[in-house]
Amino acid sequence: MADNRDVYFTQQGLTSLEEELEYLRTVRRKEVAERIIQAKEYGDITDNSEYEEAKNEQAFVEGRIMEIEKTLRVAKVLDEKDITSDLVTIGSKVLLRSLDSKEEEEYIIVGNVEEVDPRRGFISANSPLGLAVINKKPGDEIYFDAPVGRLSYVVLEIKKGLDGRETAKA
Repeated sequence: MADNRDVYFTQQGLTSLEEELEYLRTVRRKEVAERIIQAKEYGDITDNSEYEEAKNEQAFVEGRIMEIEKTLRVAKVLDEKDITSDLVTIGSKVLLRSLDSKEEEEYIIVGNVEEVDPRRGFISANSPLGLAVINKKPGDEIYFDAPVGRLSYVVLEIKKGLDGRETAKA
């Protein structure tokens, strides 16, 4: 994260990130510290690959802790009242139909890369598809470039919130 802009999370995503931070602080730090101590016991640390690996892992863990702490300082939980079914926003569940294959696909638009999980349909608002669909309404066509080429969809339905209680259809 390069700046202090708010970072939007679902409650589940924020809780998951907080749990990762707790695990890194309480479990991984200790495990890595123990590996460093063990590696030092092998003797001279200048040619000790185990020691080097443990130090590199320590740097990774500490870097990840700092990254999560920085993210949590600006994290905001998506408020259901700020999510609309009229336009696609962060937190919307959107049903799309490919204009080429006519297949339907459903995605949840998330605001932070920490929550992206394409297998579950969670895509970033900053991804090519996310950027194309944000602020669209049912019936709008969207076009964007993907690694497989130019794709086109029509927005069929927008559901408010992750549970899809309120719905707008084309």
